[in-house]
Amino acid sequence: MKITKENIDALNSIVKIDINADDYQGKVETELNNYRKKANIPGFRKGHVPMSLVKKQYGKSVMIDEVNKLLQESLNKYLVEEKLDVLGNPLPKAQENFTWDTDNFTFEFELGLAPEFDVNLTPKKAITSYKIVADDKMIDDQIINIREQYGKMITQETVAKNSNVTGTFVNEEKEIDKKSTFKVEKIKGKVNAKMFVGAKVGDVIELNSKDLFVDNHILIGALGITHDQAHDFEVPLTFTIEEITKTELAELNQELFDKVWGKDAVKREEELKARLKEEAEKQFVTQADQQLLNAVTENLIENTKFDLPSEFLTKWLAVAGEKPMTPEQATEEYNRSEKGLRYQLIEGKISKDNDIQVSYEDLKEFARGYIKTQMAQFGNMNPEEKELDEIADRVLSNQDEAKRLSDQLMNEKLLNFFKENVKLKEKKVTYENFVKEVYK
Repeated sequence: MKITKENIDALNSIVKIDINADDYQGKVETELNNYRKKANIPGFRKGHVPMSLVKKQYGKSVMIDEVNKLLQESLNKYLVEEKLDVLGNPLPKAQENFTWDTDNFTFEFELGLAPEFDVNLTPKKAITSYKIVADDKMIDDQIINIREQYGKMITQETVAKNSNVTGTFVNEEKEIDKKSTFKVEKIKGKVNAKMFVGAKVGDVIELNSKDLFVDNHILIGALGITHDQAHDFEVPLTFTIEEITKTELAELNQELFDKVWGKDAVKREEELKARLKEEAEKQFVTQADQQLLNAVTENLIENTKFDLPSEFLTKWLAVAGEKPMTPEQATEEYNRSEKGLRYQLIEGKISKDNDIQVSYEDLKEFARGYIKTQMAQFGNMNPEEKELDEIADRVLSNQDEAKRLSDQLMNEKLLNFFKENVKLKEKKVTYENFVKEVYK
């Protein structure tokens, strides 16, 4: 057997594999002997079928199987030994005059090779790293929400600006029939709000879903639609009022503090505000970190230039999935996935050059921390080490779950690396301004 490689250019190669009869004949003979021992052919005792008959009946198919096995094993071994960094999988080249009615074969495979490039971690313009702070308005709003949550509901005869309204939204065409409760103050626009104020139980109000609430998330919950549907969602609705209430806020006193945080955990309003601020800003860290990771990712993709074997990858995508794609579909898929592929290569380069990796020990410890957090939410604050180990082993035995946790841990390691090595500038913002700047 002979394997040779022809470089078309820096990103494309052809591997040629020549196989002759000596390379596979021994395995074919062994396999045919196994067939002979097991074959049940009328007129012959089991194990005594003439080899000539076995060869005539099974010889060609066994030979094809053994050649294909040898071909795949040889190609994989060659790629590893030559340390070829291939993208996708090798693609066999069609041969017009190929036939299995011979002893010697030649196969050719197209390879798409990963490009060589350098990653610049020090862009001219520093990347913004947000530190989200909880301002007085946010803390005051949270206190109002807590007082509402533990407040008293009082029934009203008619809808007022401070009312809570319960009723059912209906649109037959879109199959909307959803009972919802919302605050009248969350209705957007004076015209919409005017339709509610003064209304009574049993009244039917005709509305339009577009710009109905001050926040699209309220619309999503009120109508039971998805985030994707909520964008530019515009349909006529009827809303039948079933209940009208207002909330009498709970007193801000020790009784309320004890209900929310436990006896004597909070004793003064100043302590309450400090605790809410600390808890809010802890939660904001995750969002700020995710935004930073996204920003660094976009910057690296934009500023790390290299070519890809796009023609090869498009051809590979056409045959790689469960269903073959047309050339047009494969081109569309490549265009959609190119950015992600570029970042995979950049991430791989950074990880390799800086020895950033996820060991099984790292992953198990990460899984233990994840499990411990989950258990704490259900009141188990101090699980036994043996129990944590057993659950972690069970979780990591699930391939999909292990990959999910491994990806999370790798992102965490990369984020820490970026914080230490990428040019950043910290910017303190309120959550409201963070949303405006990042999701504008």
